[in-house]
Amino acid sequence: MKAVKIGSGRLRLSWIHIIISLAGLIMIYPLLWLVSSSFKPALEIFNSTSFWPKTVTLEHYLQGWAGLSGVSFGQFFGNTFFLVGMCMLGNVIACSMAAYAFARLDFSLRNIWFAIMLVTMMLPFHVTVIPQYILFNKLDWVNTYWPLILPKFLAVEGFFIFLIVQFIRSIPRDLDEAVKMDGGGPIKLYLYLIVPLSLPALITTMIFTFIWTWNDFFGQLLYISEIELYTVALGLRMFLDAMGQNNWGALFAMSTLSLIPLFVVFIFFQRYLIEGITTGGLKG
Repeated sequence: MKAVKIGSGRLRLSWIHIIISLAGLIMIYPLLWLVSSSFKPALEIFNSTSFWPKTVTLEHYLQGWAGLSGVSFGQFFGNTFFLVGMCMLGNVIACSMAAYAFARLDFSLRNIWFAIMLVTMMLPFHVTVIPQYILFNKLDWVNTYWPLILPKFLAVEGFFIFLIVQFIRSIPRDLDEAVKMDGGGPIKLYLYLIVPLSLPALITTMIFTFIWTWNDFFGQLLYISEIELYTVALGLRMFLDAMGQNNWGALFAMSTLSLIPLFVVFIFFQRYLIEGITTGGLKG
């Protein structure tokens, strides 16, 4: 009887694995088709039913990297890495400082301010986009990176503040007393204790900031109009012409290249990503 139950349990588990594998294959198929199509000749992309290219070509990668309007796609990658790097730096510094204040410092109306911060997480981006644009336009910052970078240094990301607060609350307060006994004040406590021990949460903040900024299209389209300042997201849009002259091959090729940094970041830092989320959620 036990053998029958064990056999049926293994059979059920095998079916579950098969179903999950098929579902994963269905979800990843568009990505595989994108990569495969980037190596196909232009006439073969939509005219051939074969998944594998009959003729492998690198022409689309060469055309796409050459860019448009005299600007190479390499410059778009450079602009994006600069923007992403500054946004990551701003979020880590500002959000960690705000989270440290909410989690460890005592000041008046702390709980009320924390609740207000949580409420800001519920506001959609489109509610504040018009007032922000008017403000940045009056400051003559439109068509610059300032509207995309400066808010990150002002701790506007409530999600990251909440995440780091939960992680800091999991750090024993006995360690705070040890730092204070050594003559350390709030700044020393933040720099030499909170920041090192909160590294998983900070790396999680950096990963999410990287992904969200890299994939951001609306915000970059709203504030950037000069082609020399274009990012990868805006550069990909240039391959689609409103008049119907679309370079699909170059678009697929550059889209494939644009996915590589995302995969690299996730693969190498997924351990910190999981640790930063689960530790803050379980111990908070």
